[in-house]
Amino acid sequence: MGLNSSKPLKEVLRENKRMINRAIRELDREKAGLEREEKMLTNEIKKAAKANQMASVKIMAKDLVRTRQYINKFIEMRSHLQGVALKLQTVKSHQAMAEAMKSTAVAMKKMNKAVDVPTIAKMMAEFERENARTELMQETMGDAIDDALEEEDTAEEEDRIVGQVLDEIGISFGEELPQASQGMASPAVSTGPAKVAEPVGAGGSADDPALNDLEARLNNLKR
Repeated sequence: MGLNSSKPLKEVLRENKRMINRAIRELDREKAGLEREEKMLTNEIKKAAKANQMASVKIMAKDLVRTRQYINKFIEMRSHLQGVALKLQTVKSHQAMAEAMKSTAVAMKKMNKAVDVPTIAKMMAEFERENARTELMQETMGDAIDDALEEEDTAEEEDRIVGQVLDEIGISFGEELPQASQGMASPAVSTGPAKVAEPVGAGGSADDPALNDLEARLNNLKR
C-alpha cells in the first residue's frame, strides 16, 4: 500500500502500524504450523529408524532440515517487522511532540502580544515606590505613637509603683519618712571601736506594725 499524500500523517502511521501487526500475526501462524510439522517429522524419523527404513529416514531428515531453516527465517522476518513497527512508533511520537511544540509556540506568541512589557515594568516601579512610601509612613507613625505612649505609660507606671510601695510601708504620699533628717546628717568621726548597726525592728521600733512588716519583707528578699 502506497502513502497517500492527502491523508494526514497520523492516519498514515496508524495504517502502516496496523499492516505491520497483521503481517507479524501471519508470520506467527506460519511459524506455529512449521513447528507442528517439525514435531511430526521428528516422530516419523524415529519410527522409520526403529523399523530400519534408512531411505525414508534420509528423505524425512532433509525435510526436517528445510523446515527448521524456514522457522529460523520466519523468526528473523518477525524481528525485522517489529523493528519497523518500533521505528513507526518513534516517528509518531516525534510527530506528536512537534505538534505540541507548534501549538505551544502559537500560544506563547499570542500571550507575548497580549502582554505589554513596558507597561508592566512601569506599573511594578510605581508599586515599589508607593509601597516604600507606605512603609515609611507606617514606620514614622508607629515611632511617634510609641514615643507618646511610652512617656505617659512610664510616668503612670512609676506613680503606681511608688504609691503601692508607700501603701505597703504605711506612709502616705505627702508625708516624709520618719527620721529622714537624722539619716541625712553627716556622721561624726568615731574615736572608739566601730559599733555594729542593729537590725531593723530592734529597740523602740519593735512596736510599729508597719516597720515590722517592712522588716519581714526585707528578710524574705535576703533569703
